[in-house]
Order: sequence, then C-alpha cells, then structure tokens
Amino acid sequence: MTTPHPFQHVPPLGPGATRRGFVGLSAAAFASVALTACGSGSGAGEEVDVSSLDVGAMEGYEADTQFTASEPFSVSMLWTDWPEVAVKDSWRIFEQIQELTGVEITLTHIPFSDHTEKRSLLISAGDAPSLIPLVYTGEDAPFVSSGAVIPLSDYAEHMPNFRKYVEEWDLAEMLENTKQADGKYYMMPGLQEVSVPVFSLVVRKDVFEEVAGTVPDTWDELREAMLLIKEKHPDSTPLADGFEAQSMLNFAAHAFGTKAGWGFGGGAVEGEDGSLVYAPTTEEYRQLVDFFRGLVEDGLLDRESLTASNDGSGAGDVSEKFAAETCFAASGSSGTAIEFAQALNETVGAGNYEVTLIPPPAGPAGDHVEPRNFWHGFMLSSSLLESENFLATLQFVDWLYFNPQARELVRWGEEGVTYTKADDGTIELTEDHSLDDYDLNTGAGTDIKIDLGYSTFPSESTESRALKESYSTPEFVQYIDDVLTTRTPREPFPPAPLDEAELEQSSLLATPLKDAVDTATLQFVMGERSMDEWDAFVAELEAAGLAQYLELLNTARDRFDEVNG
Repeated sequence: MTTPHPFQHVPPLGPGATRRGFVGLSAAAFASVALTACGSGSGAGEEVDVSSLDVGAMEGYEADTQFTASEPFSVSMLWTDWPEVAVKDSWRIFEQIQELTGVEITLTHIPFSDHTEKRSLLISAGDAPSLIPLVYTGEDAPFVSSGAVIPLSDYAEHMPNFRKYVEEWDLAEMLENTKQADGKYYMMPGLQEVSVPVFSLVVRKDVFEEVAGTVPDTWDELREAMLLIKEKHPDSTPLADGFEAQSMLNFAAHAFGTKAGWGFGGGAVEGEDGSLVYAPTTEEYRQLVDFFRGLVEDGLLDRESLTASNDGSGAGDVSEKFAAETCFAASGSSGTAIEFAQALNETVGAGNYEVTLIPPPAGPAGDHVEPRNFWHGFMLSSSLLESENFLATLQFVDWLYFNPQARELVRWGEEGVTYTKADDGTIELTEDHSLDDYDLNTGAGTDIKIDLGYSTFPSESTESRALKESYSTPEFVQYIDDVLTTRTPREPFPPAPLDEAELEQSSLLATPLKDAVDTATLQFVMGERSMDEWDAFVAELEAAGLAQYLELLNTARDRFDEVNG
C-alpha cells in the first residue's frame, strides 16, 4: 500500500505495493517536520523506571509467545485512511487482537492526502496518539530535541521479539545506522528477512522475447530492445513511469552509481575523497539524466507518464496503455503486474500474454540495487512515559509488530476462518474469502482487506521471507530469487543525523535545493532544457547554498562516526 519514502535511509516496499499507495514527503512537509524540533518537549530523553509503570504487563513475556495483558487496557493509534480502504464497522482485525491480547486499539484518523503534515502537527501539538505507525527511518529526527517521541533504544530490552529478529536476520549494523545525533533511535523500523527492490520494471515478457529474443538485463539492452519493439509497433511508446519520474529514476539510479527520485533523500553521496557530495553535481547523476533524456528523444519513454499528477494511484492511463498494447514496460511492483494483467485480460485475453516484474536493469556502475534496508515501523508518543501501562504497551507493540503469529494475523486473519495453513506452511484463503489486491480468490465474497481490515498497511511492516512469499505471485517469488542471485545491494549510504540547530538550518537549505533539482531534472529529461546548460544548473545549486548545506551534513557525518565508530 505504500511506496519508497524520500529520506536518506530509503526502505524497500512490501511486495504488494501498487500504484494505489503512494505516500510521499513534499518539500513543505519536510520544512514543517524540521521546524517541529524547535518546540518544547516533555523530556523524553530521561529514561524512566518501567517497573513502576507495569499495570497490564505480562509476567514472563518472551519472544515468540502470545502476549496477553494481565489486565485490559487500551492503546491509541494513528491511522492513515486510504481513499479506497476506509475503516468499516465490520472490520474484524481489531476485535481479534483484543480477544487475543486484552488490548483495545482506538483510532485517530488522518487522511492519506496529507498524512505527513497532519502527523507532524499532531505530534508537535502534543495531541498524537500513543502508537504512531507508518514511520520510515529518518522521520524521527525532527522530534528528537522536542522530546515528543520516546527514544525506543532505551527500552528495546523489554521488546524480545524485536531483539530476536534483529539478531537472526543480521540487522544489528543497519539498526546502528538509524541512530540520531544523540546516539539513540526514536523509531523502531519494520524488519525484513530479505530485502529486494519492490519497484522495478514490469514488462510484457512475451513481447520482449518475441521481438528482441530475450528480456533485457541492462539499461542499454532495454533501449535496444525497445527500438525493435517501436519498429514493430510504431504507434507505441514502449516505456512508461506513471509516478512523476520519481519511481524509475529511483531504481535506475543505483546502476548509475547515484541516487534520484524517491530515493534522493537529502541528496548526499560519498565522494572520491570520502566526504559527502551532492548527487546532482556528480558525473553519475548527469549520465543518468542524459540516458533517460535520450529515451524521450527517441520516442521510447512516455512523456505523459513522467508528468501526470500522482495522487497515490500512479498515472491511471498506464494500465490502459498496457491493455491497448501501446506500452510494454513500466515502473511498478508485483501488485502493478497484477493490475496490468487484469487490464490485459479484457483486451488481449487471459493466456495470450506474459507480464512479469524483472530485476532493475544493470548500468554503468554495474548490477547494483538499493542497499538492504528496513520498512516502515513506528514511534511512541512521550505521553506514554507517564502512563501506568507503559511496560504493557512496549510488550504489546513488540508482539504486534515483530511476533510471527501476530504478523500472520495482520496479513491473513483468523486461521480456520479466513485462511488455512498446511503442514508445509502453505497458506490459502478459505473458499468464501478473497484478497483482490493480490488476485487471490477474486470475487469469493468477503475481501479480507476491504471487509475485515487485514492486509492493510500495518501488515507490510515486518515480514519473514516465508510470509512475504505466502501472498505473492509465483512471478514475484521468482523475482526475489533473481534479485538475490543476480544483483548486488549497494553499501548503506553514510548516516549523518543532524542535531536541533542543524535541522533548522538544513530545512531552510534542503527544500529549495531539492525543488531546484526536481525541476531541472525533469526539464533535462523532457528535453526542455539543453544538456549544454548542465554547468549552469550546478551553479544554480551552489548559489542556493549548497556549500553550506554540505558543510552541515559532513559535520554531522563526522560526529556520528566519532560517536558510533
């Protein structure tokens, strides 16, 4: 339901992500959350004795055990309303959780359209619920100095499931990189046993094999194949994005040795001398832009798909173009592949095509894909530090987010009611339940997501490989194998967490810089600005305070290295 988030540490998407789930961070949102750090706080940095706040806590709570509150209590939770997935009275998920745990979840609703801004306002006003989900690594930074959220690293000892799977899935070093300037982390990320780029290219495999002989492995091979497709289908524009250029530039950038699009974050990459430099000023970024400019010039990349406004569903006409066979490759996930297949069923007919997600093509920098990373997790409001249920809440969210049985519950529902599980672990929906998002038992009657509340955004957060594959198409399972065996994750981008004063300064610098980059990048790609003006573009960035911005980042990076080794 969600997509990559434009912060320095960019997490991968869950395999079900589709064009229907874009949650982006606008420049205005970045500024608003950064300024939140200037507000007054409640002193969340002072560790409290949880043993005195243990009402409802479970005695002997351990990893992989069912959490059951010793006495009932409630947890307030911030809930993002997707336009097409409204919370219903019929949703069974919250009742089931309460029956198992004794915990009632109460919801505070915010709209999808301005999720980030609304969340920031609630936190800064001290009105945020206890549990703040859908938080990506790096998004805790603006709330550190105000004391609005809890430094969860201080209380990880009370969260045995989290600690177990960080260790078993070899995520400890990555977790260290989420620490803020004070050496603590204030959000707990979703843990992924395996991490692959969820957004890549969805292609008409049958057409590429027929016309070009094979599915391309590199961007150059893709270009040559699309020239042949264009020759056979002259009315086509073979390639499309559908996400305002943000998706394709994101997953392509790694093979060019840079960062762009959704993955741009703060824009910093490591230079040859080890210091941080601004990606758009590098030769690698220029090569990336020039390559996609060439695709537009040659009529191979759909211009409209780079500019059509993205309201969370992607450019709706991309599916239509796939169905009309005027487009044969596009940005997307396994969920997008399902959407394209459903559209083709209506025009070409089932069985007369093959649509699949392929690994991000290799490029001048090799077969690199995004670094292994986390997925969205949660923060806890500092108001919990004064709650008699603090320890019980820590145990509950540890169970909800990291316990394997809880993860299966939020994805699939009730065993024996909504799904069955074979001895080998294979999960199937019962005959009267469906999950239309994944084309599972479509039309069976009760959709476990729409009608019961399972498989919504909380289900994406933490996943074992087995759970991820349990609802994925065979093609996506193959995609996981292909990426893990043929692609190389980049090294993590250097962490450079900013302190309060630096955050305020950077918010005034980063926003105009990023706006200038977004505007110029699209102008260059679309052919609206000559590549001869590249040096002038770099000079514009320098005039906008680039040197000062990089000095902030390098100072923060050096401090982080000194404190954390």
